Amino acid sequence: MRERKVKDPVVAITKSLTESNSLEKALDMLPMDKIIKKGDTVVITPNWVNEKGPKAGVCVGPKTLKKLIQYIKKKQPKKIVIATGSGGAKTVDVMEKVGYSKVIKDEEVEFIDLNYGPYIDLNLNHHIIKSTPINKIINEVDVIISFTQLKQHEEATVTASIKNVAMGWPPAEVHGYPKKQTGIHDDLHGFIRSFANKVPIDLSIVSCDKAMIGTGPSNGKAVDTPGLIIASTDPVAADSIGARLLGFLPQAVCYLYGLYKDGLGEAKPENMIIKGLSIQEAEEIFSKAAYGKKDIMLDKEKIKDIHGE
Repeated sequence: MRERKVKDPVVAITKSLTESNSLEKALDMLPMDKIIKKGDTVVITPNWVNEKGPKAGVCVGPKTLKKLIQYIKKKQPKKIVIATGSGGAKTVDVMEKVGYSKVIKDEEVEFIDLNYGPYIDLNLNHHIIKSTPINKIINEVDVIISFTQLKQHEEATVTASIKNVAMGWPPAEVHGYPKKQTGIHDDLHGFIRSFANKVPIDLSIVSCDKAMIGTGPSNGKAVDTPGLIIASTDPVAADSIGARLLGFLPQAVCYLYGLYKDGLGEAKPENMIIKGLSIQEAEEIFSKAAYGKKDIMLDKEKIKDIHGE
């Protein structure tokens, strides 16, 4: 595994009137010139799990994806590729029904359905899935960006940037619709952990604009938190902050705590470089939107350490 582009755990938490403006604001706070360099091949993996769309808190917003593409273009990459593989529906059906096809056409970027090959074989340190085919674009990419909604999940506890890539890249052609036919879900946390240790995420974008609580990843309550975004150079840091908004410390999310213990990223807030809103400000905004009260917060009195002290 190559190392991600920036090792420092820089986290930007922003809120503007629109998700697109908030994204741009968050990216401006990160060392983007170190993440994306002129001539890079950049792959964006958006969360397109099924056709329910962003208003339901299921998929990312097409307008914000468009803004992300336009922002990246300013860095003069060699090419930008939108690459993902839907698990709950055919990827091309999600593209058409939610409106991503128009964005890809208008911005003239490449699209790859990761549910199909041509493949290379990725070896994994997992007791069930010893290896998986993944699209050969993995051998060409310089920068991987994960762009997803924040959700509670019935098995993974939390869906954010890490799970988005770990489940978006393995092909449904092999693992099934949904991707449960070969044993991934017999040890989902272990699979996510093993995959994340092989495929680095250079930029994590976790939108809380339409997050999901309750019975995620598709049938929960959509939380309308306009413009709230978490973006980070460190996927463990990004997802740890997102988990806190949902009320979880890192150890509550088995794969996330495991990746922290593996040294893949930072889960301790005191070791993160946090810009924009504070963790407590973000939690308060989310609490108000989700529960109608500002004080249903993990870090209500103070920022708790990794074990809640």
